[in-house]
Amino acid sequence: MPDDLRSTLERILESVREGAISVDEAAAAFGTCQAGDGLDFATLDHLRATRTGFPEVIYCPGKTPDQVGAIALAMLNRGATVLATRATREHFDAVRTFAPDAHYEDDARIVVVEREPLPRVGSVCVVSAGTADRDVAAEAAVSLDIMGNAVARVDDVGVAGLHRVLGHIGALRSANVVVAVAGMDGALPGVIAGLTDKPVIAVPTSVGYGASFGGLAALLTMLNACAGGVAVVNIDNGFGAACAASRINRSAVRAQTDRA
Repeated sequence: MPDDLRSTLERILESVREGAISVDEAAAAFGTCQAGDGLDFATLDHLRATRTGFPEVIYCPGKTPDQVGAIALAMLNRGATVLATRATREHFDAVRTFAPDAHYEDDARIVVVEREPLPRVGSVCVVSAGTADRDVAAEAAVSLDIMGNAVARVDDVGVAGLHRVLGHIGALRSANVVVAVAGMDGALPGVIAGLTDKPVIAVPTSVGYGASFGGLAALLTMLNACAGGVAVVNIDNGFGAACAASRINRSAVRAQTDRA
């Protein structure tokens, strides 16, 4: 048995002994611990869904279409949902060779193969300041959807026309968490955080003229938001915002279910 596989199995057994995971969860984890996927360029983390609730996601930049296709096939062979971010049409074509049911989300630049969909629960509101921020907002929204969240979209409601976001107060206040995407001055998340008691995940985008410094100005604005409840992810990182928002939303749903 390879040393890394033995180490993984030992950690699973230790978790069972400590009561951190159930016997059923351990059995499911053992099922994903078979050695190797025949890939000489990647070591896939088949235990990630067991640990975090969602499988490993393929980040496509830096990978050839053939590599992305091979990773997707290995994941599908284990019964995992495939979510590939920052994908090109060439990446999509490679995945579709193995999975005719794959589809490509143009705005989000995401490839998806979803054969056992998760139920969409709770509510996450994804808000974008301008049309130029749409691709990052779409990356967040599509990722959230595939991760099993009910998603509402509110687009093009930046602070240059403040009445626009005020017209969506109901959606902001009814969501369990808000993802706010903005470039240029990056002021939208702070405004939203002053309108709702729900957590706001702020996403700065690289949209803007010279002094926006590729999104750095928006990032600094969001980090210095006057309103409380704003957490900030990296520039253009719609996927990272989706990961955080999904955990918040699904935790809120579990808490609501437990209270019921």
